[in-house]
Amino acid sequence: MLVIVDYDAGNVRSVQRACQYVGMDAEISADPAVVAAADKLIFPGVGSAESAVDTLRDRGLDEAIKSFYATGKPLLGICLGLQIVLEHTEEGDKTCLGLVEGASERFEFSDRSLKVPHIGWNELTINRPHPMLKNIQSGDEFYFVHSYFARPVNSHHMVGTTEYGDKTFCSVIARENLFATQFHLEKSGALGLKLLGAFKHWDATC
Repeated sequence: MLVIVDYDAGNVRSVQRACQYVGMDAEISADPAVVAAADKLIFPGVGSAESAVDTLRDRGLDEAIKSFYATGKPLLGICLGLQIVLEHTEEGDKTCLGLVEGASERFEFSDRSLKVPHIGWNELTINRPHPMLKNIQSGDEFYFVHSYFARPVNSHHMVGTTEYGDKTFCSVIARENLFATQFHLEKSGALGLKLLGAFKHWDATC
């Protein structure tokens, strides 16, 4: 059973439709028991990390996601689902799930022509091989919408990076059975669907 975590962070129906397109039936659930018992889990999200973290805690979904991760089964994070797996976010000064050491920081630029949030298509650079990226190559473009970026402590967890202005930021994190992207798979056309298709077959090896 593939479960998409519902914590009022938007676009879960779009993720569900994209999963169906690549042949994965997905249940949307805000029930911690259902989330913890899933065979595969997608942790998506848009909007404010501050309110998202509060909602996760209020519903008991934070502990459910941690319990799921501890099983070693495949976990896919998308956008906020990448930022919140870290230990901390500057947005609202919130403690997050702590599945990966590191924090999310806000983009700051001296060049006022660079807009925040970072919105639009941008290139991925692959730092090291990963089974989820077997059909993806450096230079492929994906769709981003975010004001904060991840800074993992361990560079080995930073599988992919992207450049925006004078910043090279982490756009793909992988650790054990977790794979997470800052960009939106469900909004990234054929390449986003390729990654969702890879998740369909991924056995959580890295």
